[in-house]
Amino acid sequence: MNRIDALFRHTRAQGRAALMPYLTLGYPTLNAALELVPALLDAGADLIELGIPFSDPLADGATIQTASQQALDAGMTPALALEQVARLRATGVDAPLVLMTYMNPVVQMGVKAFAREAAQAGADGVIVPDAPPEEARPLEEALAAHGLALIYLAAPTTPRPRLAWLARRTRGFLYLVSLTGVTGARRALPPDLEALVARARGVTDKPLAVGFGIATPEQAARVARVADGVIVGSALLRAIAASAGEPASAARRFVARLRDALGP
Repeated sequence: MNRIDALFRHTRAQGRAALMPYLTLGYPTLNAALELVPALLDAGADLIELGIPFSDPLADGATIQTASQQALDAGMTPALALEQVARLRATGVDAPLVLMTYMNPVVQMGVKAFAREAAQAGADGVIVPDAPPEEARPLEEALAAHGLALIYLAAPTTPRPRLAWLARRTRGFLYLVSLTGVTGARRALPPDLEALVARARGVTDKPLAVGFGIATPEQAARVARVADGVIVGSALLRAIAASAGEPASAARRFVARLRDALGP
């Protein structure tokens, strides 16, 4: 069983949502993820989303854009990103690891080669925000051939028929974007968040994870009451940026507060 499927079976049996933090590989230093990922898992994270830096991250706001550019400047590449995933697996990391990337790096590597290399490294799934689902069948099939999930995103504006179609296509979970716009911490989540999750529940029994805009323990707890997964990225990267040279400690404290807010 794919680690993602096993995770959600486990958390659903426990009656809780999975905590799913996002990191940009290569940030704040080239090899930082090798220390940050274990720290997040120690703090209670269930699944880690690992961003492969790209120069035109169109789904991401200023925080992740800045982290991506810093990582690129430090020398991070898709090949090195996959190497770091493999190194994490070699050190005993067994939690689900989901790669977030864009089509350009995938095409540059070759769709089949990317799928093969990602699987060999130990990834469990891939999120590609700019892959049009109507054109993503080759990527979907290449990943599936190696046991990897292609995870689709749905926006608040997604009509019900398309929401149902995306839910049928996605593997692992359906990524619900909580708001219209790019990633980034927000002072408040949209008032119709619960309605978005309810609409998705009406078309699928697959796990639903909510991301974009979640910044505080209170917001995470609100999402956890209705969704199967809580994705937090920009706010974590901001905590790391303000860590005064101790990113792993800052990340551990930040995620521990989120985990406490989600309950036992």
